[in-house]
Amino acid sequence: MIRFEAVSQTHSCGTQALKNISLTIPAGQVCVLLGPSGAGKSSLLRCVNGLNQPTAGKVFVGDIEITPRNLKTIRPNIGMIHQAFNLTTRATVAANVIAGALPAVPTLPALFNLFPREHQAKVCELLDRVGLSEAHLTRRVSELSGGQQQRVGIARAFMLDPAIILADEPVASLDPAVSEDILALLVREARARGATVLCSLHQLDLARQFADRIVALKSGELVFDGPPADLTPDACARIYQTPGIPALQPEPA
Repeated sequence: MIRFEAVSQTHSCGTQALKNISLTIPAGQVCVLLGPSGAGKSSLLRCVNGLNQPTAGKVFVGDIEITPRNLKTIRPNIGMIHQAFNLTTRATVAANVIAGALPAVPTLPALFNLFPREHQAKVCELLDRVGLSEAHLTRRVSELSGGQQQRVGIARAFMLDPAIILADEPVASLDPAVSEDILALLVREARARGATVLCSLHQLDLARQFADRIVALKSGELVFDGPPADLTPDACARIYQTPGIPALQPEPA
């Protein structure tokens, strides 16, 4: 379970990225964050693994409050999938995937690439699950397509079977057909493990297709929270329409 209690965040420039957000995401739920650019989606998501520190309020994973002191303990239970993949493109696919186990491996063995055999076997298992073959193990990531790179990113995120997956715009760099495949893969793997997913998206159709629940932010405030079926055109207008600018009307037939 992820719980936000009256979370606010103000940047050093004075911009308020989050405004008094209170939200509980049950274990195993696929929750999609929607909202225009700058709404606060990434800021909220990154509070869960400590990449952002709220200026007010608290964030909990289970019953444990996220603080700088316990991040080292909590982070192995949280996988992260990034918009720009965040892979080491000069390294091999195998090296990138096994890097997901680094939080559980002592520093010295990791420096010499001495990972336990169970982690090495897990790399092959995960590559198969995300639709890549053993032939990809020794290929450089730079040689892969965008969709293949995000499959590597998903495999890396699941290396330690985390209880939570954070996905920050995971398909923003991909074409529509590949985007649907990648989200289907992410949700399938999360459900297989009972993992909670908090995923930010811009695509309304994909949010409706894959989310159990949609939470929308606008200017740092929570403006919608409900199942995909409740995301009506009026609700979308409240989320995306700019105050003072009338909504576009359909052209007459």
